[in-house]
Amino acid sequence: MDTQIIFLRLLVTFIFAILFGFQRQRTHKPIGFGTFTFVAVGACGLAIIGIEFGAGNPLPIIGAIVTGIGFLGAGALIRTPDKIFGFTTAASIWVFSIFGLLIGVGDYVVGGIVYFFVWMIITIDSFFEKHGVGSYQKRIFFEIKQEGINQFNELLKNFNKVKMISIESDKKNKTEKLEYLIECNGKKLRSAINVFNNLDWIISYKVE
Repeated sequence: MDTQIIFLRLLVTFIFAILFGFQRQRTHKPIGFGTFTFVAVGACGLAIIGIEFGAGNPLPIIGAIVTGIGFLGAGALIRTPDKIFGFTTAASIWVFSIFGLLIGVGDYVVGGIVYFFVWMIITIDSFFEKHGVGSYQKRIFFEIKQEGINQFNELLKNFNKVKMISIESDKKNKTEKLEYLIECNGKKLRSAINVFNNLDWIISYKVE
């Protein structure tokens, strides 16, 4: 393969991978531009090697790369006691290895289409995150005095969607501990928190 073609494929992969990685870095995701660039460029380089030394058949190397990147993506997952984060990041690492492979074998059309859909997915996902939809719902815990329960129920109507998870009542102290899953954007949540801080019958609250 001509050196100029090799350099072009690696350069195209590098530029497009670093643009996406920068977006992830800018939005404070756990994995930034370095990882995406390394994965894509490395996969591109191995695809080129597969063509050079595999008698034009890079499929064995491609299969090994796709499998191996799956283990790297698993390392991007963040586990908490009740939730696992990072599936989007893990999946995008895997997709960018495929993007690098496609450019490495010279299939710019399919590689471009994959890259376009990656950005479409990230844009839609960012919309959901901004509006607190689906997996971006917030878990909120309250401890309130029973005297304010009616007013509290009215406050919950300000959120887009509310689901009660648990309730614990303390009859002796006349308090209740409540856990909800709420759907709202950051601005609305911040406004609600300001209201919570000014209500004496809300003893404490916690947002996760």
